[in-house]
Amino acid sequence: MAKRTPGPNGAEMVNLYVGITDYDWFQFLSAQPSVDEVNFWQPGGRTNFKALKPGELFLFKLHSPRNFIVGGGVFAHADILPVSMAWEAFGASNGAATLTEMRKRIAFYRNQADDPRNDYMIGCRILTQPFFFPEDQWIQIPPSWSPHIQQGRTYDKPRRTVGPCGRRYWNERLNSLPPRLRCLVMANLH
Repeated sequence: MAKRTPGPNGAEMVNLYVGITDYDWFQFLSAQPSVDEVNFWQPGGRTNFKALKPGELFLFKLHSPRNFIVGGGVFAHADILPVSMAWEAFGASNGAATLTEMRKRIAFYRNQADDPRNDYMIGCRILTQPFFFPEDQWIQIPPSWSPHIQQGRTYDKPRRTVGPCGRRYWNERLNSLPPRLRCLVMANLH
């Protein structure tokens, strides 16, 4: 479970999570005219996501070799659902135009052939207020990011966890964002 650390004057300091995502998921959702929430699904569906509490920031990092943070959202809740129920509940907010397309992606990441008789259980991380950076505003991943990370990484208040170099890195990246996005991200970090 994500831990909250008391900050100055007793204010709580929140965590953020950088989750690794599929470029097609990102590209599909970023092209939609209006998205209020997204399902950042995990193909395995064996364990429930507990890295964040509701209201904490979840950022999207593309799979290597595209090592950039490309957007994010505010974590609302997590669950494990059959893919059919996730599609029924979130439709195109799953990052695919059709259930068939979504199933093909899940099968790909499970390294198996899609079996239409199998209603895969998937991890669902529901995010509100999603935002997607245009490519010229993508954020290079921190130097501390290990190439061995498979799903994502929690930062316990970036300026505290990653040391002086990491603090400088995050501050530089956050300051490079357009004002509206910087306000959204900073509101979730402070």
